[in-house]
Amino acid sequence: MELSDNVTVLERDGRTWYVLGTAHVSQASVDEVRALIDTVQPDTVAVELCEPRYLALTDDQRWAKLNIFEVLRSGKTLFLLSNLAVGAYQRRLGAKLGVKPGAELLAAVEKAEETGAEVALIDREVHITLKRAWANVGFFKKLALLSAILESLVTKGDDVGEEEIEALKEKAHLSEMMAEFAEQLPEVKEPLIDERDRYLISMAEEAPGEKIVVVVGAGHVPGMVEHFGATVDRASIDVVPPPKAWTGLIKWIIPAIVIAAFAWGWQRTGGQSAEQMFYAWVLPNSIAAGLFTLLAGGKWLSVLTAFVGSPITSLNPLINTGMTTGLVEAWMRKPSVEDAQRINEDVQSWRGFLRNPFTRTLVVAVAATLGSAVGAWVGATWVLALLGQT
Repeated sequence: MELSDNVTVLERDGRTWYVLGTAHVSQASVDEVRALIDTVQPDTVAVELCEPRYLALTDDQRWAKLNIFEVLRSGKTLFLLSNLAVGAYQRRLGAKLGVKPGAELLAAVEKAEETGAEVALIDREVHITLKRAWANVGFFKKLALLSAILESLVTKGDDVGEEEIEALKEKAHLSEMMAEFAEQLPEVKEPLIDERDRYLISMAEEAPGEKIVVVVGAGHVPGMVEHFGATVDRASIDVVPPPKAWTGLIKWIIPAIVIAAFAWGWQRTGGQSAEQMFYAWVLPNSIAAGLFTLLAGGKWLSVLTAFVGSPITSLNPLINTGMTTGLVEAWMRKPSVEDAQRINEDVQSWRGFLRNPFTRTLVVAVAATLGSAVGAWVGATWVLALLGQT
């Protein structure tokens, strides 16, 4: 049978895997998926999806089921906002090319059901992947990633066309691109690409049947081929790494140092230094948190909550300013089910993020958190400087 150049055929023990490398915003990839399944008539179609990503592609009502108060209380605000921002860029690009992001994966599932083939979701759970990637990144790299995410909200991607998208599937171009990615962000490449290469091929090899069509992003194909037939310990890469010990300790150490400095200043000078330290702590915390919340377009009560709460919550590792401010903002804005249902439509630009009450609340909560963090570092530095003068 004649197959596309984007198909890699792997054989072992009388079984055959047809690995199709796709682009996630490509109509050509959608057509290739359907043609390959028609040609091969596989027993199983394995797709680069996990259960949550599959539901995200097929459940149009998922945002209506989202409880913003639960998101804020569970501390998932930044995580959700980042996902929305990255997804927004893909949707804008897909709209330009006339195809929904992930359409080729959905087409693979639909074609499998049409031909009677079994469907196998072979990707690692997306939240585990993202948490492993985030845990690998240092503080300054995290800031760089956040900046790139924000930049994606104001970059329309008009300079990317269908020819460029299709070129991404070419092996030479892929090798060059992956080498650059590894050089720029090796910490992220390991959990996002390398671990998933091993996971995907391992799951694909366990799919039932003698003929298996495997539909994955083209960037995964070389790594999957490299690990074909190898033993993969999925359990070791299928867990969320625990927080580093020092990150947990620092949440308690900074408040302890600040409180100890207050006590020391009070004891040494009868309260004069303690009063100076009090202002050195409160002013940066309140001003930074309140200002960041204001700049994010928070309601007046949210700004007040951040202003008053930051000096207090910065001394309590169990709660953060973004949570309290976000809850107040949500109470003031009262995001509706209709607002949640419009998320995909609205979050195509930074203005859209701010226009939708649901996502505006998330932006305000993140801004309050960042402002409080800046204020706490400035305040702690100022307090320690005053402590050295006592």
